[in-house]
Amino acid sequence: MMNSLFRKVVAVAGLMPLCMVASAGNMGAGEVHAVFNGLEWQKGNGKLLVQFVKPDVVRVRFQPEGKFAGNGTDVCVPRKDKKIKLRYGKDYLSMTSDSLVVKIDQSTGAISYFDHQHHLLLAENLKNPRSSQKVYQEKVTFNEKTRRVVHTANGDVEEMDVLKRDTLGSAYRYQMNFNWKKDEAIYGLGSHVEDYMNLRGKKMWLCQHNLKAMVPVLNSTAGYGLLFDAGCAMIYNNVADSSYVEMEAAQEIDYYMMKGHNMDAVVANYRQLTGECPMMPQYLFGYTQSKERYCSSKELESIVREYRQRKIPLDMIVQDWSYWSAGHWGEMKMDPKFYPDKKALADSLHAMNCKLMISIWPNAQFCPQYDDFKKRGWILPGGSVYDAYKPQARSLYWDYANNEFFKNGFDAWWCDSSEPVDGDWNSPMRKGYGYQNHAERWKLNTRALSDMLGAERSQTYSLYHAMGIYEHQRAVTDGKRVVNLTRSSYAGQQRFSTITWNGDTYASWKGFAQMIPAGLNFMATGCPYWTIDVGAFFVGPDKWNRWFYKGEFPKGCNDPAYRELYTRMFQFATFLPMLRSHGTDTPREVWRFGNPGEPFYESIVNHIRLRYELLPYTYSLASKVTREGYTMTRALAFDFASDSIVHDIKDEFMMGPSFLVAPMTKPLMQYGEASRKVYLPKSDAGWYDYWTGKHEAGGRWIEAAAPIEHSPLYVKAGSIIPFTVCQQFTGEQPDAPYTIKIYPGADADFEIYEDAGDGYAYEQNAFATYRLHWNDKAKTLEISARKGSYRNMVKERQFNIELLDGSKNTIIYKGKALKVVMGKTK
Repeated sequence: MMNSLFRKVVAVAGLMPLCMVASAGNMGAGEVHAVFNGLEWQKGNGKLLVQFVKPDVVRVRFQPEGKFAGNGTDVCVPRKDKKIKLRYGKDYLSMTSDSLVVKIDQSTGAISYFDHQHHLLLAENLKNPRSSQKVYQEKVTFNEKTRRVVHTANGDVEEMDVLKRDTLGSAYRYQMNFNWKKDEAIYGLGSHVEDYMNLRGKKMWLCQHNLKAMVPVLNSTAGYGLLFDAGCAMIYNNVADSSYVEMEAAQEIDYYMMKGHNMDAVVANYRQLTGECPMMPQYLFGYTQSKERYCSSKELESIVREYRQRKIPLDMIVQDWSYWSAGHWGEMKMDPKFYPDKKALADSLHAMNCKLMISIWPNAQFCPQYDDFKKRGWILPGGSVYDAYKPQARSLYWDYANNEFFKNGFDAWWCDSSEPVDGDWNSPMRKGYGYQNHAERWKLNTRALSDMLGAERSQTYSLYHAMGIYEHQRAVTDGKRVVNLTRSSYAGQQRFSTITWNGDTYASWKGFAQMIPAGLNFMATGCPYWTIDVGAFFVGPDKWNRWFYKGEFPKGCNDPAYRELYTRMFQFATFLPMLRSHGTDTPREVWRFGNPGEPFYESIVNHIRLRYELLPYTYSLASKVTREGYTMTRALAFDFASDSIVHDIKDEFMMGPSFLVAPMTKPLMQYGEASRKVYLPKSDAGWYDYWTGKHEAGGRWIEAAAPIEHSPLYVKAGSIIPFTVCQQFTGEQPDAPYTIKIYPGADADFEIYEDAGDGYAYEQNAFATYRLHWNDKAKTLEISARKGSYRNMVKERQFNIELLDGSKNTIIYKGKALKVVMGKTK
């Protein structure tokens, strides 16, 4: 932790690097000696600590003055490291665990990591592993007399002019130099709309704002990952011969090297350091309807009623912003003119078996809520954002949310604008500015965040904001799982039940294509829940010519061209952890895109139905996320790292172990084509076209059909996929039959997970599992005995077992082990 004086200053003042002083160079040899679980290297005043957390995780810390005070984040969960059996080299320049060999260069302190076969995993630059520059900080004082509200696309934002900047405190700008291997691919760093998949050869400007959700984690196909534990803006660079990660303002270098035999193992180690993912409720894996915005209780109820009448599945509807009274921007209090009885609203929706999500903001202004926080000194400098870093402020914020919403039966949170300040909402389009000028946007937004939050913690607001919601709801009840959809993220935030979406994008085919690698990189960090606004947020162009508001479809859902884009985005999002339609400019309900029997309408409805049919598969994957550190929606490199062709494929991914999804990212109406090229990764048993059942060999490109009805979708041979009947909401038919589809060609395994669907009883082992094993040679399906139980568990279920050759068998599973030979039962 930081010393108490500096911690107190950071808590109340915006801090920003002011000037730099170069640190000492690297001349001569350093001293190396053993410490608890590691080694300490010292040269002059600088100290380097390299310590094992566990046999396959190493923590690296460096401080130019030898003063380890920590960076003051809550990225990692508290832990007490156990003594690890290590073998030290004779000269204390190396140490070996059961998993890793770590070597330190005595002259420069450069660290190299090897596996037990002496294969190099990762090496810091031998000549210049790290450098530091002292940066003096600023205390920013704002002029309260200039307080004003500015209308932006992000709502009404309060601003003040800077009155003065005073030098106060210091930190360091650090650069960590790595020699990445020629053939490795690197993923992670969060969700950035920059059209990057493999991050090799790229430069990334890392900060939080509308289209950037920063998570300082890398995941490599070489068998390791890196977690950088600091709260400042960063830069990742792997352009030409320059390969480094730069932290703009931190007390020390603090990073973790996490070895893993594959990318899943790296994620599992990350979660052990930063916290496991709680189980999401089953309803999250249905369909969520939203738009900007529904304006009354009656409208919300009428929309849900329409879904039920049309028999289109739906599990949740969302109330977006501006439900508050006029002039009370951001207040957590619904206008009684339009929402006369909050509890009656929630009860009405629940009676139709629909959940309700509410948008809440960190900034309220010109209302009693703001006054309450202000008088207690719990407003951050320069605006109206509450101070989520203070536990007391988080408690008060929860009191408002609880009293207005949660106590009245509202189910889920949408914590919008969790950056919580963005420096360029009103910036016009101009030459050289926009999505592609990442450096300029980084400077502008890093400055704004640092002025408000302090440079050392400028990227971490959403972590603490989410912490407050999660911890307080858990303290109220164990009967309802926390769901928090939020626009910003940080390392460790997954432990607070957050889903991050990619921000307020604009509708274009190019923008859609860029969403796919952005999400895959985000989920590769170990934060598994990510989604999009289906249809993009901004559909048409902006009369103020703002750089981010340049949708290409001013007629919205009345334009067949937009309907096509929307349909393709919907097909993509069907295989994301959360399926949610949302945006402004145009309505988003299914019937706005055509009538029954018409292609866009039918494709959308059929994909919603498929989503519900896949619930046994999807929910079982969600349990693997919680219990095994798994990633549901995954870059191809998670499963096919040895196939180098997949390393930079931006528009394909796996959904679980079986589905390969290849979204259609160009319009048929323009090109007149109904196909796209798809790469099928190397697989001994090959792949099956989900739609036709046709078998295809792996390790090659094919031309795949992509009619408007569906995008290409393949199933890996040697897969077991459990389906259920299409239901109007999750849990409608808890005892519904399962159809177990077997895709032959290799042995296969799948574990089915079942629980109550909501609540935290699963944490006390109130759940059931059973394994399915397909013996391809014997053509038998073995079903294990059920393990575990939960309240109101379905004890008997019909299984309709189907093989692609047409063989079928029906059994009743009662929890006891069975072996099924297709056509027979033993």
